[in-house]
Amino acid sequence: MTDTYDFGLVGLGVMGRNFILNVADNGFTAFGNDLDTEKVNALIQEGDDTSKVNASSDVKTFVQALTIPRKIMLLVPAGKVVDIVIESLLPHLDQGDIIIDGGNSFFTDTDRREAYLKEKGINFFGAGVSGGAKGARKGPSIMPGGSREAYQHVKPIFEAVSAKYKGEPCVAYLGPKSAGNYVKMVHNGIEYGLMQLTSEMYDLLKKAGGLSNEELHKTYSEWNQGRLQSFLVEITSEIFTQKDELTSADLVDMILDKAKQKGTGKWTSQNAMDLGIPVPTIDVAVSMREISALKDERIKADALYNRPTPKGVDKNDFIYKAEQALYFAFIITYAQGMHQLADASKEYGYELELGEIAKIWRAGCIIRAALLADITDAYRADNDLQNLLLSPSFVEKVKETVDAARELVAYGAANGIPLPGLSNALTYFDAYTSSRLPLNLIQAQRDYFGSHTYERVDRDGIFHTEWEE
Repeated sequence: MTDTYDFGLVGLGVMGRNFILNVADNGFTAFGNDLDTEKVNALIQEGDDTSKVNASSDVKTFVQALTIPRKIMLLVPAGKVVDIVIESLLPHLDQGDIIIDGGNSFFTDTDRREAYLKEKGINFFGAGVSGGAKGARKGPSIMPGGSREAYQHVKPIFEAVSAKYKGEPCVAYLGPKSAGNYVKMVHNGIEYGLMQLTSEMYDLLKKAGGLSNEELHKTYSEWNQGRLQSFLVEITSEIFTQKDELTSADLVDMILDKAKQKGTGKWTSQNAMDLGIPVPTIDVAVSMREISALKDERIKADALYNRPTPKGVDKNDFIYKAEQALYFAFIITYAQGMHQLADASKEYGYELELGEIAKIWRAGCIIRAALLADITDAYRADNDLQNLLLSPSFVEKVKETVDAARELVAYGAANGIPLPGLSNALTYFDAYTSSRLPLNLIQAQRDYFGSHTYERVDRDGIFHTEWEE
């Protein structure tokens, strides 16, 4: 084994083990740490044919094995665990060492930790990692933010291990403070929206179109060959082919319709509200996971109310329109997420380049999609673009697909098939592209009952009316 190692990683679960082996595969030496000796031994055994990987459950041994400045990445659960690990490392670190939080930490926690460690002379930054276990092993999308100077020490490693899109590494320094964690949070919010939309098209095609799982596999597979090409559409097509090992059924039909969540989608939604940025497609995706958890109540309610029998449709025409509607809604979801990033960048001083963010999402991450190449180009053409819907390159894409979204939303409403993601995407579009909304009435109501004042369309100033005698 080598005397010192280029890179250290705390947390040797599936993600951590895969990431550290990825580092070793790309020419760097790496040392792992975990309190679980079984995980330590498993990593040592897996890297047995190379001198590039080693591990220990002892923190002091782990830290002393690393080259200066030490580059230590944490892949542990977000929350108190991160703080506990940091405190365990501190007695053994020297000034100038670097700690990288690769988990889904809330961005304000990252800001707090950075300030705390800066006082001790330790560099700290958050780096969102997306791509799941396979991505960690073969190449994830990495979203680092924090000290630009400290990042330079990690840059060669991150660029080597990240996914590549036409030879370009899917990693880039994003900005100061918690920029990396914030971008990963919004990435996950977009992910929530895309997953909800993808599942709604499945529900619609199955209930209205009568598609079998084999036909659904073929449909999603064909979509993945076109403009909807994306990781989520690809794995959806594959899900429909998986047989259940316990029965003779297809596995997808045996899975309970209760979706869990880890909170990152909720954080995106909550922070968007704090910023005053509308992200209704993401909001409702979070809400639908919460509604899905009410399984027992849903069963009771289903027995109390009549539901329309879906009217017959032309299967091929329905598939064609579903593809258009899904593409439209994907655009809207990305537009909402990018809008939030743009506003957060100003609010928190992140100095984000949205084109750079879209670029590093093109491969490796869960929301990678062909559409991101177009989004990258849109922001490269105008980095100050307020909203993707204002980009000339997206106007025609939306115009060509919005009518299909309208038709399917109307069909779903008339036939009792919930399409909250698609409906909210359409409502957002209609509201955002309306030069006149009925909020003048709300202003009047607020002034009527609370003397909150209002503005006028014909002159500047703040006004109040005594509505009642």
